[in-house]
Amino acid sequence: MRRFHLAVMFALVMPAQAWAQDSAGQKLREPCFDSPGLGIPACTLDPGHVAVEVEAVDWTRESDRAMRTDTLLAGATLVRIGLDARTEAQIGWSPLGYVRETDRLNGQHERSTGTGDVTLALRHNLRNPDGLGLAIALMPVATLPTGSHAIGAGDWGAGLIVPVTYDLGGVTLELTPEIDAAVDEDGVGRHLGFGSVAGLAFDVSDAVSVNTELFVYNDRDPTGTTTKTITGLSALWQPDDALQFDAGVNIGLNHASPDCQLYVGIARRF
Repeated sequence: MRRFHLAVMFALVMPAQAWAQDSAGQKLREPCFDSPGLGIPACTLDPGHVAVEVEAVDWTRESDRAMRTDTLLAGATLVRIGLDARTEAQIGWSPLGYVRETDRLNGQHERSTGTGDVTLALRHNLRNPDGLGLAIALMPVATLPTGSHAIGAGDWGAGLIVPVTYDLGGVTLELTPEIDAAVDEDGVGRHLGFGSVAGLAFDVSDAVSVNTELFVYNDRDPTGTTTKTITGLSALWQPDDALQFDAGVNIGLNHASPDCQLYVGIARRF
C-alpha cells in the first residue's frame, strides 16, 4: 500500500507539460478540477483523459457541550475519467481515516481508524463542457457502504447534484444545488437532505485563484431536522496546464455544522 501511494504521488508531481495536448495533437481544455472548495464545477474532462485529485490531509473538528470529535483523513482520492465530449465518470475513496472522540466532561478519549466508503458519480454537461460562459451539468452520485465503522456512513446513499457556473472572465459565479437520499445518523436507512453551495472564484493571476463560498444544507434525519451553514475559503496554484496544488478552510456558522475543516491537496490531469 505504501508503494502504491508513493507511485501515485510521483505521477502527480512529475513534469506535466506533455499532457497539454491529446494523442491527436489537439489542445486540451483549460484545467477542470473538482478541488478545492465546497462546490463542484460544471465542466467535464476531455474524452479519453483522466484526472487524479488527492487530499493529502483533511482534518475536521466537531463539538458540542458533551463531546469533541476530531477526524483526520489521509490520501482521500478522486479519480475522474472523460468518457465523451460531455460526460465523465468518477470514483472516490478515503484509504485511511483516524477519529478521536473526547468526552468534554471527564476528558476521556476514544480512538478508532478505518477506511471510507466508495463514491461513484457520473457528470454529464448540458452546456459548455469547457466551463466557459454559462455551464450546466447533471451529476447523479451513489455511495457504497464499504467503509469501516469509524469513517463509513453504514448504509448506501444517493443524490443528484446540478453544478452551474458562469465564467465572466477573471470572476466565476458558482451554484451547486443538490438533493440526497442521505444515510440516517444511526447508519441504517435513508432520509431527505437538500441544499446548495453559492460562491465566487477570483483569478489573482494566470496561475493563482481564490474562492469564497457559502453552503446551506437541510438534513431531515429521523432524530431531528437540522440546517448546516458553512462558509469556505480556498486557493489554488496551477504551475502548468495539468497540475494543481490547493488548500482551504471551512468554518461552521451554527451549532449543527462542524466547527472547522482544514485541507491541502494536489491534482493532476493525464
